[in-house]
Amino acid sequence: MIDTWAQYVFLFCGVAFILALKGLSGPKTARNGNLVGAAAAVIACALPFFYVSNMKHVPLIIVAIVIGTIGGVIGAKRVQMTQMPQMVALFNGVGGGAAALVALLELHQIGDGANISWFNLAATAFTIVVGSVSFAGSVVTFAKLQELMTSRPVVFPGLPIAFGGSFIAVIVLSVVLVHSPGMLVGIVLALLGLAIGLLLVLPVGGADVPIVISLLNAFTGLTVAAGGYVLANTVLLVAGTLVGASGTFLTLLMAGAMGRSVANILFGALKGGSTLGAGEASDRPVKSVGPEDAAIMLAYAEKVIIVPGYGLAVAQAQHTLRELVDVLVARGTEVDYAIHPVAGRMPGHMNVLLAEAQVPYEQLIEMDEINDDFKSTDVVLVVGANDVVNPAARTTPSAPIYGMPILNADAAKQVIFMKRSMRPGFAGIENELLFEPTTSLLFGDAKDTLGKLLTAVKAL
Repeated sequence: MIDTWAQYVFLFCGVAFILALKGLSGPKTARNGNLVGAAAAVIACALPFFYVSNMKHVPLIIVAIVIGTIGGVIGAKRVQMTQMPQMVALFNGVGGGAAALVALLELHQIGDGANISWFNLAATAFTIVVGSVSFAGSVVTFAKLQELMTSRPVVFPGLPIAFGGSFIAVIVLSVVLVHSPGMLVGIVLALLGLAIGLLLVLPVGGADVPIVISLLNAFTGLTVAAGGYVLANTVLLVAGTLVGASGTFLTLLMAGAMGRSVANILFGALKGGSTLGAGEASDRPVKSVGPEDAAIMLAYAEKVIIVPGYGLAVAQAQHTLRELVDVLVARGTEVDYAIHPVAGRMPGHMNVLLAEAQVPYEQLIEMDEINDDFKSTDVVLVVGANDVVNPAARTTPSAPIYGMPILNADAAKQVIFMKRSMRPGFAGIENELLFEPTTSLLFGDAKDTLGKLLTAVKAL
């Protein structure tokens, strides 16, 4: 049993997590929210050393904490913004895997004569299965985003049968575990959970992967909450519920931003509905311009909208882009940034990237608020974005992104589309905007090209 005073401290940490989540809802309070959450996590991790009188393996626990801390610090300093989704995927997986291992350890104690209710056993089975699903699925999402495997959907003829059979087997064995708890049943449940995680994520391709990361994040939160119930630990229960609820909400929002259901995202590849991943470069003719021509278009425009995307993050060109916008604004040009909900590889990716370059938050306008402004815009500058401005989402029913709300860049008078090559976006299809008569392509690395564009604008 946990001492009453320790439970109060855990409750305090849970409240701090809620306040931290509230702080993360706005750019001005996000940093303090992060600090509050981190401080609460440190307190929660340190607390058992003070109330557990017969703690075993203390040296090993301390070594594990030191290794984890060093790894976290190194990761925070070295991981690039473009690699953040992969890191989040690994965090999800580690959290789910840890919850499953803790549940297995609790199950092992039953063999030593521990008494546990049927509801606790059900929660234990849930934690083992869903934690294993989250771990295996997160490893696959990491591999897809890190390009350690193909980002295209991986399907085979017997996949639906294998998935359905594994799911039924999990339900049956969970019932068995509740009535006749045993370590062997728990291990088999964990293995089945790993299999389901693999089968769940392998058919997901291209731009759908970040949404699956959010879903797996919710899974991890639910496993932590269930583990908190089994361990009678308030802070795990509160923190897990927060992560589960916010992850679920975020998943639904992202799916809505793509105009698709979660079921279609997960299983669309089985009927050809998933985004495709990597594709071949187009050889269709396009109109291209140099930095000097593009600079003239920008310098004489009264209203400009910037559409940032993943390519901006890859090139780390956000600071140069901000300098260009500052020059245009100083000349009297009205400039805004159009932010699509799923631009980049994670929610808020563009907001964080541009905030790093000290872009005023007031200039970042969400899709629903700015879409009507494109028709009165002289020039749209697309920097590294692709699928989020692809008119095929509105006009081509066979396209995997059909139905996804997009930024109406094609309604502007002129579009300058910055691209490294003619390869398609993460959805794996051609962008019809590239071939519009109002679109001019400016090829090259975003940072280098923006630098030349900035120099040309200053020279006018």
